[in-house]
Amino acid sequence: MRKILFRAGTVAVLVAICILMMIIGRGHSMYFDNKSLEYNGTKYDAIRRINVTVGGEQVAKLSKKERGVATFMGQKFTFDVEIIREKNGPSEYRTFNVEVPYNMDGIVVNLIGMIEDLPQEAWMTEFIPAPVVEEEGSDEVVIDEFDISSEG
Repeated sequence: MRKILFRAGTVAVLVAICILMMIIGRGHSMYFDNKSLEYNGTKYDAIRRINVTVGGEQVAKLSKKERGVATFMGQKFTFDVEIIREKNGPSEYRTFNVEVPYNMDGIVVNLIGMIEDLPQEAWMTEFIPAPVVEEEGSDEVVIDEFDISSEG
């Protein structure tokens, strides 16, 4: 009986560690876009320059139509943005806290949607890498020297 209790306790501790690691130890990549956005028929234009800072370190300096990236652990992510709407214009500063859905590893955040206080479905999408397309002219011809299908 004692042996069974020790085994059950060991399994329970391992399951608890797995759950804890899933919540706090999961790594993510967050991609920041400074691209125009259209939502509910309204177009929101990209901003001249957005500087993204995480933990006091600048991770992206984005002009219009550019993308930056930051990696982090956990399900919550906090970052600061400096918004410069026109050349030599004043800077605006905002802080954002993002709760990352459990089913997403790579997240694309359109900063324009966040700055304009649009709902999450307008500015957050999952990053899906584009499939690699092979060129048609690069097909290699493979000759089987040991063809066993024919006799002789």
